[in-house]
Amino acid sequence: MIAEFEKNIEYNFKNKDLLKTALTHTSYAYERKVQSNEKLEFLGDSILEFVSSNFLYQNYKELNEGEMTKVRASVVCEKSLYKIATKHNFGDFLYLGKSELSNNGNKNEAILADSVEAVIAAIFLDGGLEPAKNFIINNLEEDIKIATQNVGQKDYKTVLQEKLQHRGSVKIEYNIINESGPDHNKKFEAEVKCDGKRLATGVGSSKKSAEMKAAKKAIDQL
Repeated sequence: MIAEFEKNIEYNFKNKDLLKTALTHTSYAYERKVQSNEKLEFLGDSILEFVSSNFLYQNYKELNEGEMTKVRASVVCEKSLYKIATKHNFGDFLYLGKSELSNNGNKNEAILADSVEAVIAAIFLDGGLEPAKNFIINNLEEDIKIATQNVGQKDYKTVLQEKLQHRGSVKIEYNIINESGPDHNKKFEAEVKCDGKRLATGVGSSKKSAEMKAAKKAIDQL
């Protein structure tokens, strides 16, 4: 079980107990009288904010402080962390108490997002900042790129909608038409249609980025 999880996140722990603690929800910890992942979450949150801030500072020098803050807030959030957890199947490996198991806690957005922060801290404590940074950037780099492109302006889907509805109401829809690659490195292909007619397609490492790229292509072609 641990080996499969390590394969998913592409990091092998020297201290396996540290990883187990990172995956231990408070409900399980209370029942079994063991340590939960709460303290690791606290540390992971700080590491995540530092690494993402430093990445923005080093790689997007054209952004000002306010813009970097907006980008970080849009990317370092529960929704993004939940997406990472889903991508790497965190829910299959969490230690949950009976009450949380009966309530589908392994699919709960907040629980999964918190577990990502805990795992980030565990990687840091086990192997130092570099592997923790690698995990964070590998999982957030594309979302950061998209957010920096859209900071201070409307996103491509909004722009496309405004262009298409300029002369009246139309039906715009996005569909995922293909998924490929292993779970830890998925590729999605999306299409955007207007009144049933396909305008463009786009490929990305998340459904959102694939849809955004399809929208951008459609705008370029209009």
